[in-house]
Amino acid sequence: MPPSIDERIIKIAQETIAAGKNKRAIAVLKALLDKGQITTDDLNDMGYNHPPRAVGDVRDLGIPVVTSSATSERTGRRMAVYTFGDPADIQDGRIGGRSALPKKFKNALLARYGSIDCITGAQLDERVLQIDHRIPYRIAGDHGLEGHEVESYMLLDASSQRAKSWSCEHCPNLLGNKKFDVCGTCFWAFPEDYKHIATEEIRRTDIVWQGEEVAEFDHLNEIAKAKGLSVSTLIKKLIAQSASDA
Repeated sequence: MPPSIDERIIKIAQETIAAGKNKRAIAVLKALLDKGQITTDDLNDMGYNHPPRAVGDVRDLGIPVVTSSATSERTGRRMAVYTFGDPADIQDGRIGGRSALPKKFKNALLARYGSIDCITGAQLDERVLQIDHRIPYRIAGDHGLEGHEVESYMLLDASSQRAKSWSCEHCPNLLGNKKFDVCGTCFWAFPEDYKHIATEEIRRTDIVWQGEEVAEFDHLNEIAKAKGLSVSTLIKKLIAQSASDA
């Protein structure tokens, strides 16, 4: 074990490994304890094709991990290098990880929102929908869970969850001050009422065509192709034209 790792970090990491609750976090912790660092290449070799999420599991446990960068000998490109952070940043209230979410809680979310992805609005089979914290766990913990506050959670499919995870992991607020109120006005937390996306002045909407509506999309797509445009650009132009004609 590398001698530079603080004993407080070692103790919590070993306790987490012994608890055996999160296999992905345990794999990352074992590598960090063994080598003192772990890289994007290492995580890919371990079978994790989304390295930041694997490291995020460790951070969710309240164990600080910092990110630097280096050049991959394998690809010649920049890659992330993860090491344990300052033990003063250990979040004791998070040790042990996220609380298990009971099936009845998902049923409550389905009753509240319907069987939809809360980001795209797509109607989906409930089996592909996962419960997600509106405010990232690393900032809010299990806020609202004890009182079964469905408004503090949302349903997302795997694609939306990955997109939200990536954006949040690179957000200046999560990387910096971790202000709850900043997350509370973000698109990824409340797409129905937001002021920014990961602190940037951006507006977006997601439109899904399903069933008989697919024919409408195909028609739009043909028009867009004929004009050398994407569907989204065509829609923007049509809206702008409509607004100027009003």
